[in-house]
Amino acid sequence: MLKVRIIPTLLWKDFGLVKGEGFDSWRRVGSVLPAIKVYNRRDVDELVLLDITATPEGNEPDVDSVLDFSTECMIPLTVGGGIKNIDQIKRLLSAGADKVAINSAAYETPELITEASDRFGVQCIVSSIDVKRHADGSLTCHSHCGQTDTGKDPVAWAKQCAKLGAGEILLTSVDRDGMMNGYDIDLVQAVTSAVSIPVIASGGAGNYDHLVEAIQVGGASAVATASMLHFTENTPAEARKALKEAGIPVRRTLK
Repeated sequence: MLKVRIIPTLLWKDFGLVKGEGFDSWRRVGSVLPAIKVYNRRDVDELVLLDITATPEGNEPDVDSVLDFSTECMIPLTVGGGIKNIDQIKRLLSAGADKVAINSAAYETPELITEASDRFGVQCIVSSIDVKRHADGSLTCHSHCGQTDTGKDPVAWAKQCAKLGAGEILLTSVDRDGMMNGYDIDLVQAVTSAVSIPVIASGGAGNYDHLVEAIQVGGASAVATASMLHFTENTPAEARKALKEAGIPVRRTLK
């Protein structure tokens, strides 16, 4: 088993960070650069930075800001939001992003994943999949920051993204976003069982046991969390310790 990654997610809206619940009720909680500097010191494996307004508002990715952020970021950085074409991906990677997360554009232009993967390498391309669970228990993928129901089944779409050339999948439960009541393990398990590429579980982490469950039961290769690390006393170092004590391989803690 590969070493499991612990990945804080930063939700970026306009000029600051926000906390949301169910991809809604955004509340401002600070600025991007100070958060990046904090996580530089907190022994995390990667950071995910998602511009949550770019696609819904039809904006281009803010390459200049990403350049500023990446200059201060000492850990691998994945950037998502507003990505529609190869030129934008090229500019984001040139600005210092290590990976890009593609979501809404892939539903309209699936070949973007293939073209990006062929040009920049599979390791740079993350397929971001946002999923809602309906009252009858069915699941569908949503685009445009959770606003548009694509009607696509998440397992089938994950398999298609992997076939198209995505290097990994960022799988987010919209319903559990910001709730801190645990990941949607059934969803995580269904997707990890269907694809051979790494799956990052996202949406719902509230304690270390949730991280362990996503890996040991769900089969996730990495765990992404926002509220748990931003707004509680839980720390990346203690999260890594909990995973290690559960027998999960993790990167050595920095001294």
